[in-house]
Amino acid sequence: MSFITDDFLLQNDTAGLLYHKYAAAMPIYDYHCHLSPAMIGDDVNFANLSQVWLYGDHYKWRAMRTNGVQERYCTGDAGDYEKFEKWAETVPGALRNPLYHWSHLELKRYFGVDELLNPETARRIYDKCSEMLQSPEFSTRNLMRKMDVRVVCTTDDPLDSLEHHQKVKADDFEIGIFPAWRPDRAMATENVGALNGWIDKLAEITQIDIKDYQSYLEAIRKRHDFFHAMGCRISDHGLETAYAADYTEKQIAAIFEKIRTGKEPDAREQEQFKSALLVEFALMDYEKGWVQQFHFGALRNNNSRMLKQVWPDTGFDSMGDWPIARPLAKFLDRLDSRNKLTKTILYNLNPADTEVFATMIGNFQDGSVPGKMQYGSGWWFLDQKDGMEKQINALSNLGLLSRFVGMLTDSRSFLSYPRHEYFRRILCNILGAEVESGELPGDMELLGQMVEDISYNNAKNYFQLT
Repeated sequence: MSFITDDFLLQNDTAGLLYHKYAAAMPIYDYHCHLSPAMIGDDVNFANLSQVWLYGDHYKWRAMRTNGVQERYCTGDAGDYEKFEKWAETVPGALRNPLYHWSHLELKRYFGVDELLNPETARRIYDKCSEMLQSPEFSTRNLMRKMDVRVVCTTDDPLDSLEHHQKVKADDFEIGIFPAWRPDRAMATENVGALNGWIDKLAEITQIDIKDYQSYLEAIRKRHDFFHAMGCRISDHGLETAYAADYTEKQIAAIFEKIRTGKEPDAREQEQFKSALLVEFALMDYEKGWVQQFHFGALRNNNSRMLKQVWPDTGFDSMGDWPIARPLAKFLDRLDSRNKLTKTILYNLNPADTEVFATMIGNFQDGSVPGKMQYGSGWWFLDQKDGMEKQINALSNLGLLSRFVGMLTDSRSFLSYPRHEYFRRILCNILGAEVESGELPGDMELLGQMVEDISYNNAKNYFQLT
């Protein structure tokens, strides 16, 4: 018998009432994820549980490696069931890791599996779930329908054709599938060869002769316009830190020319180039009324041997510790001082920055939009019970929790939507405990409305995607 009961994570009666009456029935607004638009467009069925659960999941791969599993069972050429066996061997050792909670929530919510995953149950669970996944009721679109998802925002490079988004729209799929603009590669000066290749492809797609920095911006803006026409209203940036170096247009023009001749800019020039582009991206977003998201603090691809053996985003990243407060304040102030700071969400990966981010948003609230500046939900390594509680507490202490736009999946898996349930249970448990300790009023209408707003309504009103 599984431990995922009706009152999982709900440690008092008030928490149970808040969750079951107010949170549980709210739809899902997934405004940031890494789902495949192609899989949604083609409404594919997965052949088995490994394909939907283990392919691309670097969280599970990290745990498996830690448990002594060889790489061929993670990213290598082992068979799908062989990989699943190794995951089933790992799960009992993952007690207190969020993967233990998530895995059993997903098995129960999608497949009705109410037993613990381990080597003894692996074959039975794999066969049952794999058979269900092959039926039309478990196609990618139906997996989202099953979780009452209303909006999904994928993560897309400016060069992406968005053809799959076009197909979804043409099919009149009732769940809104929107692209999100992720222009990180446009400023990736660490690899000049790759950057020039990206610029060459941009020139080809836009049919603009990119001969200087201004024509580079013109070509980027053309793609930004295209994304807007395709329904995009959100940008997303995955950065080590905020970039806010001083620069002149002449300096940036010279740096771009240097890049195009194949020469690597020095560290100062790289910071200036990133700083200039970050401002330009933000101005484009402001002009179109988009929401901009910034994910700060990931130290990526730390294992050079494994980077050569496999590929990026396979579980060899960690938290970084760059200075953030001063450059972030300077960047936001550059935009605010020109009255061109659009709605913004900030995410930190290093928990040392939690209160920094929670206070930073208060510096640039301007009364124009409720919760214009958002401190984003626990992200990546902080996307677990402890991280969510700390994010909720920091935002409560230093801002207005009631205006929070809530949870997202940030996942490549179509089985990740129970993470919204996980977050909602944690939220309700915090509120319920404080009602029962006398710290909050026992006004269920007041608290219930806040729970519903954080679960769905605030995001719907904030992003206004239709």
